[in-house]
Amino acid sequence: MRPAGRLTVGILALAAGSIAALGQSAVISARSGLIHYVEGEVYVGDQAVDSKFGSFPEVKENQILKTDEGRAEVLLTPGVFLRLAENSSFRMITNRLIDTRLEFLSGSAIIEADDILKDNSITVVYQDATVHVAKKGLYRIDASPAELRVFDGLADVTSGGNTVEVKEGHLLAFDTMAVHRFDKTTTDALNRWSERRAEYVSMANVSAANSLRTSMFSGDPFFSSGWYFNPFFGMYTFVPGLNGMGYSPFYSPYGYAFWNPFNVYMAYMPGYYYNPYYGGGYGYGNGYSGVYNAVNYRSVPSPSHSGSIGSVGSGSSASVGHAGSHSGGSVGSVGNVSSGTISSSVGSAPVSHGGSVGGGGGGGGHH
Repeated sequence: MRPAGRLTVGILALAAGSIAALGQSAVISARSGLIHYVEGEVYVGDQAVDSKFGSFPEVKENQILKTDEGRAEVLLTPGVFLRLAENSSFRMITNRLIDTRLEFLSGSAIIEADDILKDNSITVVYQDATVHVAKKGLYRIDASPAELRVFDGLADVTSGGNTVEVKEGHLLAFDTMAVHRFDKTTTDALNRWSERRAEYVSMANVSAANSLRTSMFSGDPFFSSGWYFNPFFGMYTFVPGLNGMGYSPFYSPYGYAFWNPFNVYMAYMPGYYYNPYYGGGYGYGNGYSGVYNAVNYRSVPSPSHSGSIGSVGSGSSASVGHAGSHSGGSVGSVGNVSSGTISSSVGSAPVSHGGSVGGGGGGGGHH
């Protein structure tokens, strides 16, 4: 797959289809509002949005996107997703990257901000309140009850000349501007769907970043973050810029990895990079776990077989994320672990369409 380079988004609608047909990868970054994925009944104005491979219509300024019995995912600035639940709507006020502003009208919406680039800005208006997404994080806005929940990150909310800072684990009631704590582990169908979408985007990142690695962009010290089309997945994905990241992958608020052309080769080298701990229930962290795991199960699905993953044996702690999809059986657990190395490995028998593999330590994990 050979990248086509950077697109001038004045011809975005035509280019997206051409990219899919040619099997190439390209970046888009001139405007917010690309409708990336829909399920069920979704409309821009009175026009139904058709879900077609390689076709991504835009929500232009002053247009309203609404869902009936459906859901929608919209790309805002690079690294920022807006996901709408059923019976929800918003109006695009301005779609410039330096000042992306939208008016939330009804229902429920989640904003996943994997990264907020310098000079990019995300603002949501709801009734008399203005919500500015100040940091990378995970945010939810509901019309009934009218409130903002910050699962991760920081938001500044202004209403009536007063500005309130809403931190991680806190919600703000729009009618009173009062801030309270909430239980981040209490979620619903929208939260779970949003996380599944985040996982798919992360999976699509690996081959997209690797394609860029083999292109002219691999040695570009000025390579910048952007949306890149992955023709194998039929979707765009986020590829972070270099920005001195070194060998560490970039992590979303959900804990999924995003690689850039400089470090993606490590996703194909089992046991070579550190695995971050993942607290669950929107508990995130990029610290060292003390163990170099054999596979980053959360971001690199097996191309032909997966299934259940055995638990890590005794020794230093390490977290294991989700396995990739496709057919397969269980995999034996990894043996004793200490001092950041794996002292006994997974059995040598190959995994093949439902077979199991013996391993070291005890205990079985699950996908």
